[in-house]
Amino acid sequence: MKKHNFGAGPCILPASVMLQAANAVIDWNSSGLSILEVSHRSPEFEAVVLKTQLLVRELLKVPDDYSVLFLQGGASTQFSMIPLNFLKNKGAYLDTGYFALKAIKEAAHYGYAEVVGSSADKDYNYIPDYNSADLKADYLHCTSNNTIEGTEMFQFPETSVPLFCDMSSDIFSRTINVRDFDLIYAGAQKNMGPAGMTMVILKDSLLSTVNKALPSMSDYRVYKDHQSMFNTPPVFSIYVAMLNLLWLKDQGGVEAIEQLNIRKARTLYEEIDRNSLFRGIASPAHRSRMNVTFRTTEPAHEKEFLQFAESRGFIGIRGYRTAGGFRASLYNALPVESVLGLTKLMSEFGQHKGSSQVFEEVQLNR
Repeated sequence: MKKHNFGAGPCILPASVMLQAANAVIDWNSSGLSILEVSHRSPEFEAVVLKTQLLVRELLKVPDDYSVLFLQGGASTQFSMIPLNFLKNKGAYLDTGYFALKAIKEAAHYGYAEVVGSSADKDYNYIPDYNSADLKADYLHCTSNNTIEGTEMFQFPETSVPLFCDMSSDIFSRTINVRDFDLIYAGAQKNMGPAGMTMVILKDSLLSTVNKALPSMSDYRVYKDHQSMFNTPPVFSIYVAMLNLLWLKDQGGVEAIEQLNIRKARTLYEEIDRNSLFRGIASPAHRSRMNVTFRTTEPAHEKEFLQFAESRGFIGIRGYRTAGGFRASLYNALPVESVLGLTKLMSEFGQHKGSSQVFEEVQLNR
């Protein structure tokens, strides 16, 4: 049975990337060595790091006065690393969901973390408006896409202070103007590759504002000075990210994949809005293209639909454990066919009106 992977992370990867990565685990570039055992100090792997950085620059049009760094610890480590480096008096934060709130809590260990906008009043189903030319803070932090709540920022704050953004779950899925930001960070396991590597893009001049001694592993200056190779980097994750970015380039780059992602998201939201057995969770104006959240109109039907979907090879659609409902993640490598298959499944379930009796009959007749 064909599997349709809508999991929120680690991400679905293109079949061609998986095959190349699998071959490299056995014999990388006919070297007689596995990519898992090759020296990270070898010229061959240093070339992989450089090529991955260059692909990031090309695909996102990163300006020359920005650095591209590869770190470990996931995006969650950035929640503390950012204030450790840049928080002097006050950090300003937009509270748009679970991971934004985690970033706020971590920053509070190092100083004053002020929430300047929040959508908590409506269970984080929208993105709060926020612009301020006279914000008094060391930086403003936002989260571009909220994987649990299913909301996404399509306009970013205009502010006079440095703008930092967690783009873990929509990086490389749409065009951005890197110059709008002073620091962007993203865990690899959504649209880049396997878990283990975190990408940071930061404006070089930002580093001149760091004027204190820091632990080496938490100091952006150290990573820049050592070309992301201060210690053993996440070799396999960087290598597979390189393969995945090469695949993305072959698809036409970020501009082309964005149009495909718009089509996939529109197709699924249209079915959610059309089908009387389902309802969307996020405010329509802020619906994520990457993580589509929805529920059945009757709570009793949720378990039935989940079983209905999983029995037909549609996996990973269960909502986050604290949120419930459903979440279909439409990352770059997810084919349109999987989205069309899910909408067909929902239509079939809708025709049966979620009846447990009909559901059982369908199961018996398969």
